[in-house]
Amino acid sequence: MLARVWSGAIVGIDAVKVGVEVDISGGLPGIVVLGLPDAAVQESKERVKATLKNSGFAFPMRKIVINLTPADLRKEGPCFDLPISVGVLAASEQVSTELLENYLFLGEVSLDGSLRPVAGVLPIAAAANKMGITGLVVPADNAQEAALVKGLNVYAFKNLADVADFLNNRGRYQPVQLDDKVETRHGASLQADLKDVKAQAHARRALEIAAAGGHNLIFVGPPGSGKTMLARRLPGILPPLSFPEALEVTRIHSVAGLLKNRGSLVRDRPFRSPHHSASGPSLVGGGTFPRPGEISLSHLGVLFLDELTEFKRDVLEFLRQPLEDGFVTISRTKQSVMFPAQFTLVASTNPCPCGYYGDTIQQCTCSPRQREQYWAKLSGPLMDRIDLQVAVNRLKPEEITQQPTGESSATVRERVQQARDRASVRFNHEPNLRCNAQMQSRHLQKWCKLDEASRNLLESAIKKLGLSARASDRILKVARTIADLAGDENLQVHHLAEAIQYRTIDRMQ
Repeated sequence: MLARVWSGAIVGIDAVKVGVEVDISGGLPGIVVLGLPDAAVQESKERVKATLKNSGFAFPMRKIVINLTPADLRKEGPCFDLPISVGVLAASEQVSTELLENYLFLGEVSLDGSLRPVAGVLPIAAAANKMGITGLVVPADNAQEAALVKGLNVYAFKNLADVADFLNNRGRYQPVQLDDKVETRHGASLQADLKDVKAQAHARRALEIAAAGGHNLIFVGPPGSGKTMLARRLPGILPPLSFPEALEVTRIHSVAGLLKNRGSLVRDRPFRSPHHSASGPSLVGGGTFPRPGEISLSHLGVLFLDELTEFKRDVLEFLRQPLEDGFVTISRTKQSVMFPAQFTLVASTNPCPCGYYGDTIQQCTCSPRQREQYWAKLSGPLMDRIDLQVAVNRLKPEEITQQPTGESSATVRERVQQARDRASVRFNHEPNLRCNAQMQSRHLQKWCKLDEASRNLLESAIKKLGLSARASDRILKVARTIADLAGDENLQVHHLAEAIQYRTIDRMQ
């Protein structure tokens, strides 16, 4: 007998519908899996065999052919265990086939019959809803993630026996309801507070501008000056994700397998901090069948690169295109996928190998050649894309011993939110713009008009600092954010002057 069960597979951060066809016929007992299965899918035939026996079902000792359609799409992971198990039960007439046409099944099975969570449930649920699928059957630990998709009936079970009973007695079960407490339980993390930072008013101001406009930021200073401490407080002053943004981030984290047993919705803006030994593919994504990298996992959040000059130069060059485009395209022989990557880059580095160049107390021991080689790791095009370049100086003795008296993150976040609200009103007819850092040239001509004094100031800065056209555009974007923080409609000379000062360590030697 032939049975067909629907499931799903991930391509990039999207999903496609996969048919699991099970045919049981005469012949020598055995199981054959067709349709480009990977090792995990091939192993599923042994898991399914043990699972059915241990769950109290009869495993048909006949020839079983399992075909995964479409046949030219690579099938990966253990998420096909449950649909294969249901297909074998349906083909052997141990469960009703009435619901199979309109329901989609996902899940990994254990040998004792229990169901384990799998990655990528949210994008598959969203795709199933668009395809007109009535309901989704998933492991209990994936229930809240799948329930985020409105209009789709989600049924969650802890073991295979319950799934079989659901197929035979549909009326006994009710779909899962989204639990608001579960939805936000894992989203509320303890953020480091800006009030713990001593002094560093200039760096704090730069941090606020970066949060308000989504601008890239680098801190340069000697060891112990507070660069990392400041950077780690950026997520605490960013506005919360809207519901559509949270869904977008959650889809990426679901594909990466980061949501298992961790609640259903990513409410906090991501903060990713890879080690300086990270490779290029780990940052931008990759693999034979591409998966998102660190820049996509930090989408709509912060990518923090501590000790930036310790990263390999060729790895840093991987960031240039995503910083400009807001997405990354991974091309392989068999497929090409696009991952979103609209992130704020925050970096920190010492001014030289010993760390004390320009320090007022400790003398630098590096030669000019060593400093030149040190900064050569950061190319001009990469530094062009960093809007705010801030020198962080050593704290004075009296500043170290005093209690911190700065503003809290909550106070700064309110000003950041107000600035972003002003930008949102301005971007009302530009749905693809989320913050000032994403403005293009046509937007600058419209919203960053300069008077005569401002134009002369900018031309003078371009000439003295040797700025490129990209760098000058980024100065205008920063000035626009400074004006938003001040509540001003038009750019003024002092807004532009403050924006220019954040380019003064460009290509520091």
